[in-house]
Amino acid sequence: MNLRKTILAEHSKSQANKIINWVGQDKKRFAELVNILIIGEYRLSQLSSWPVADIAIAYPELAKPYLTKFIKLLLRKDTHPAVQRHMLKLFQFIEVPKKHQGEVVNACFGFLIKSQYPIAIKAFSMTVLLKITHKEPELKRELKIVIEEQMKEASGGILARGRMVLKELNSIK
Repeated sequence: MNLRKTILAEHSKSQANKIINWVGQDKKRFAELVNILIIGEYRLSQLSSWPVADIAIAYPELAKPYLTKFIKLLLRKDTHPAVQRHMLKLFQFIEVPKKHQGEVVNACFGFLIKSQYPIAIKAFSMTVLLKITHKEPELKRELKIVIEEQMKEASGGILARGRMVLKELNSIK
Protein backbone atom coordinates (compact mmCIF):
# COMPACT_ATOMS: atom_id res chain seq x y z
CA MET A 1 0.00 0.00 0.00
CA ASN A 2 1.18 3.50 -0.80
CA LEU A 3 0.33 4.97 2.59
CA ARG A 4 0.64 8.62 1.60
CA LYS A 5 -1.69 8.14 -1.37
CA THR A 6 -4.16 6.17 0.71
CA ILE A 7 -4.24 8.82 3.42
CA LEU A 8 -4.85 11.58 0.89
CA ALA A 9 -7.38 9.62 -1.17
CA GLU A 10 -10.35 10.21 1.11
CA HIS A 11 -11.18 11.58 4.55
CA SER A 12 -13.70 9.15 6.00
CA LYS A 13 -14.14 6.60 8.72
CA SER A 14 -13.95 3.77 6.20
CA GLN A 15 -10.63 5.11 4.87
CA ALA A 16 -9.25 5.51 8.41
CA ASN A 17 -10.33 1.93 9.15
CA LYS A 18 -8.64 0.72 5.97
CA ILE A 19 -5.37 2.25 7.18
CA ILE A 20 -5.88 0.96 10.73
CA ASN A 21 -6.48 -2.57 9.45
CA TRP A 22 -3.46 -2.41 7.12
CA VAL A 23 -1.15 -1.26 9.93
CA GLY A 24 -2.61 -3.58 12.57
CA GLN A 25 0.09 -4.43 15.11
CA ASP A 26 2.96 -4.14 12.62
CA LYS A 27 5.72 -1.97 14.14
CA LYS A 28 7.24 -0.99 10.79
CA ARG A 29 3.92 0.05 9.30
CA PHE A 30 3.04 1.99 12.44
CA ALA A 31 6.44 3.72 12.29
CA GLU A 32 5.73 4.68 8.67
CA LEU A 33 2.34 6.11 9.64
CA VAL A 34 3.78 8.02 12.62
CA ASN A 35 6.53 9.40 10.38
CA ILE A 36 3.88 10.77 8.02
CA LEU A 37 2.07 12.32 10.99
CA ILE A 38 5.18 13.93 12.43
CA ILE A 39 6.97 15.21 9.34
CA GLY A 40 4.13 15.18 6.86
CA GLU A 41 2.59 18.22 5.34
CA TYR A 42 -0.24 19.93 7.17
CA ARG A 43 -3.00 17.96 5.40
CA LEU A 44 -1.16 14.63 5.73
CA SER A 45 -0.66 15.23 9.45
CA GLN A 46 -4.31 16.09 9.85
CA LEU A 47 -5.52 12.96 8.07
CA SER A 48 -2.99 10.54 9.55
CA SER A 49 -3.69 11.58 13.15
CA TRP A 50 -6.98 9.65 13.28
CA PRO A 51 -5.56 6.21 12.46
CA VAL A 52 -2.47 6.86 14.60
CA ALA A 53 -4.63 7.61 17.64
CA ASP A 54 -6.94 4.64 17.13
CA ILE A 55 -4.02 2.24 16.64
CA ALA A 56 -2.23 3.67 19.69
CA ILE A 57 -5.34 3.16 21.80
CA ALA A 58 -5.79 -0.41 20.55
CA TYR A 59 -2.09 -1.31 20.81
CA PRO A 60 -0.45 0.99 23.40
CA GLU A 61 2.83 -0.93 23.19
CA LEU A 62 3.22 0.35 19.60
CA ALA A 63 2.75 3.94 20.76
CA LYS A 64 5.17 3.95 23.71
CA PRO A 65 8.30 4.79 21.68
CA TYR A 66 6.49 7.79 20.17
CA LEU A 67 4.81 9.36 23.22
CA THR A 68 7.34 12.19 23.46
CA LYS A 69 6.83 12.97 19.77
CA PHE A 70 3.04 12.91 20.22
CA ILE A 71 3.35 15.37 23.10
CA LYS A 72 5.55 17.67 20.99
CA LEU A 73 2.87 17.62 18.29
CA LEU A 74 0.20 18.43 20.84
CA LEU A 75 2.19 21.41 22.13
CA ARG A 76 3.11 22.93 18.76
CA LYS A 77 1.28 26.14 17.90
CA ASP A 78 1.11 25.32 14.17
CA THR A 79 -0.48 21.88 14.62
CA HIS A 80 -3.84 21.28 12.95
CA PRO A 81 -6.67 21.11 15.53
CA ALA A 82 -7.45 17.56 14.35
CA VAL A 83 -3.94 16.48 15.32
CA GLN A 84 -4.32 18.07 18.75
CA ARG A 85 -7.73 16.42 19.17
CA HIS A 86 -6.41 12.97 18.27
CA MET A 87 -3.31 13.31 20.45
CA LEU A 88 -5.55 14.26 23.39
CA LYS A 89 -7.88 11.39 22.51
CA LEU A 90 -5.05 8.89 22.82
CA PHE A 91 -3.80 10.41 26.08
CA GLN A 92 -7.20 9.71 27.57
CA PHE A 93 -6.23 6.02 27.34
CA ILE A 94 -2.43 6.05 27.45
CA GLU A 95 -0.61 7.47 30.46
CA VAL A 96 1.31 10.69 29.92
CA PRO A 97 4.96 10.03 30.86
CA LYS A 98 5.80 11.62 34.22
CA LYS A 99 8.55 13.80 32.69
CA HIS A 100 5.97 15.43 30.37
CA GLN A 101 3.05 15.78 32.76
CA GLY A 102 3.74 19.44 33.55
CA GLU A 103 3.78 20.42 29.88
CA VAL A 104 0.61 18.45 29.15
CA VAL A 105 -1.18 19.85 32.22
CA ASN A 106 -0.34 23.41 31.15
CA ALA A 107 -1.44 22.73 27.56
CA CYS A 108 -4.72 21.13 28.65
CA PHE A 109 -5.56 24.01 30.98
CA GLY A 110 -4.80 26.37 28.09
CA PHE A 111 -7.11 24.42 25.78
CA LEU A 112 -9.88 24.61 28.37
CA ILE A 113 -9.53 28.31 29.14
CA LYS A 114 -9.10 29.70 25.62
CA SER A 115 -12.30 30.06 23.66
CA GLN A 116 -10.83 29.33 20.21
CA TYR A 117 -10.44 25.60 20.81
CA PRO A 118 -13.08 23.16 19.56
CA ILE A 119 -15.37 21.35 21.98
CA ALA A 120 -13.68 17.95 21.50
CA ILE A 121 -10.27 19.38 22.41
CA LYS A 122 -11.75 20.91 25.57
CA ALA A 123 -13.60 17.72 26.52
CA PHE A 124 -10.58 15.48 25.92
CA SER A 125 -8.42 17.94 27.89
CA MET A 126 -10.73 17.55 30.88
CA THR A 127 -10.34 13.78 30.79
CA VAL A 128 -6.55 13.92 30.38
CA LEU A 129 -6.33 16.32 33.33
CA LEU A 130 -8.59 14.06 35.38
CA LYS A 131 -6.29 11.09 34.73
CA ILE A 132 -3.26 13.10 35.79
CA THR A 133 -5.11 14.39 38.88
CA HIS A 134 -5.52 10.81 40.07
CA LYS A 135 -1.73 10.69 40.35
CA GLU A 136 -1.25 14.36 41.26
CA PRO A 137 -4.20 15.21 43.56
CA GLU A 138 -2.94 18.76 44.17
CA LEU A 139 -4.41 19.64 40.73
CA LYS A 140 -7.93 18.81 41.91
CA ARG A 141 -8.90 22.25 43.19
CA GLU A 142 -7.65 24.12 40.12
CA LEU A 143 -9.29 21.67 37.72
CA LYS A 144 -12.63 21.97 39.53
CA ILE A 145 -12.49 25.76 39.38
CA VAL A 146 -11.66 25.81 35.66
CA ILE A 147 -14.34 23.26 34.74
CA GLU A 148 -17.01 25.04 36.79
CA GLU A 149 -16.10 28.32 35.08
CA GLN A 150 -16.21 26.70 31.63
CA MET A 151 -19.60 25.16 32.32
CA LYS A 152 -21.22 28.59 32.83
CA GLU A 153 -21.42 29.23 29.08
CA ALA A 154 -20.78 25.79 27.68
CA SER A 155 -22.23 23.59 24.98
CA GLY A 156 -24.00 20.34 25.80
CA GLY A 157 -20.82 18.34 25.19
CA ILE A 158 -18.79 20.42 27.63
CA LEU A 159 -21.59 20.34 30.21
CA ALA A 160 -21.86 16.54 30.02
CA ARG A 161 -18.11 15.97 30.19
CA GLY A 162 -17.74 18.60 32.90
CA ARG A 163 -20.38 16.95 35.10
CA MET A 164 -18.75 13.54 34.63
CA VAL A 165 -15.27 14.86 35.47
CA LEU A 166 -16.50 16.87 38.47
CA LYS A 167 -18.27 13.81 39.85
CA GLU A 168 -15.08 11.77 39.58
CA LEU A 169 -12.96 14.61 41.00
CA ASN A 170 -15.14 14.62 44.11
CA SER A 171 -14.12 11.01 44.74
CA ILE A 172 -10.39 11.85 44.72
CA LYS A 173 -8.98 12.41 48.21
